[in-house]
Amino acid sequence: MKVYLILENGAVFEGESFGAAGDVTGEVVFTTGMTGYLETLTDQSYHGQIVVQTFPLIGNYGIIPPDFESNCIAVNAYITKYPCQTPSNFRNEGSLGAFLQQHGIVGLCGIDTRALAKTIRTQGVMNGKITTTPPTQADQADAAAYAITNAVAAVSSREIVKQGAGTGHRVALLDFGAKRGIAHALEARGCEVWTFPHNATAAQIMAFNPAGIMLSNGPGDPAEPANAPIIQTIAQLESKGLPIFGICLGHQLLALAQGHTTRKLKFGHRGANQPVKDLATGRVYISSQNHGYEVVAPNSSFVNVNDGSCEGLDYGKSFSVQFHPEARGGPLDTMFLFDRFVERMNAHAAE
Repeated sequence: MKVYLILENGAVFEGESFGAAGDVTGEVVFTTGMTGYLETLTDQSYHGQIVVQTFPLIGNYGIIPPDFESNCIAVNAYITKYPCQTPSNFRNEGSLGAFLQQHGIVGLCGIDTRALAKTIRTQGVMNGKITTTPPTQADQADAAAYAITNAVAAVSSREIVKQGAGTGHRVALLDFGAKRGIAHALEARGCEVWTFPHNATAAQIMAFNPAGIMLSNGPGDPAEPANAPIIQTIAQLESKGLPIFGICLGHQLLALAQGHTTRKLKFGHRGANQPVKDLATGRVYISSQNHGYEVVAPNSSFVNVNDGSCEGLDYGKSFSVQFHPEARGGPLDTMFLFDRFVERMNAHAAE
């Protein structure tokens, strides 16, 4: 079945359906990962977006539920050049196309994904609409009118949950759309992890007597009005003097709580090959990233080698990074940041 993508600038890409059929609108973004498509599909930071894979062949190792980063697919729709129909892996439980169809996610294949990615790179991220009928000006208008709002509330957990049975530091993980890998990395270091909804108050969190606060990744514009209560809660938690570690959206919200600002990037950083430089040592690490906004602040601890944008901030006890040190999927270069968090909790406990 023929399927069309129309961008808000009027560009049309014709392809075929390989997931669920239907019309869907979203913000069109591209990711450069050659692997990790399962983590991409289930990463809640992609909420509201139509994701394009720049690597042409996707799905060759099938569907592996233990690799999921959440319980549901986050993307509005999924685009790849060649979806693999006959995956091969000893853990495989089905094909990518069948998986998308099962979960009602529109899939589009067979288009010139290179041309689409180059359009986004040159003109910037824009909205698009996937439709099963030849697109019209009305479809273009639908795409242009789309907006991602109240994103964190849409993906955050609804209750307080304990994860793991660690005997080390108790960590309060604020869930803004958290990837499972964050909690797993903390548990691997002996931490007892308590996950809190996005709207938990500082008093509710402090009642659990945490040794540190973890601010997770998540979707949407960090400065949208709906996030104002979260930013206020983070400021209140920081006043308690506990170590705080922020990742991705958590990094941005912590910066806003500190009085910094954020702005939208032209096409964002999404993939597993983003180089970041540690300004304290001069060392460059390859990182996994998924974000469309950057923090505007002086004295970055890490910067993106490609465009010079802020990739990290250090406030003393608290620190944050724009990239994903939990690295699901890969690389593992910056996992040491979780050790740094534990060290700062150790130092705080010793005060």
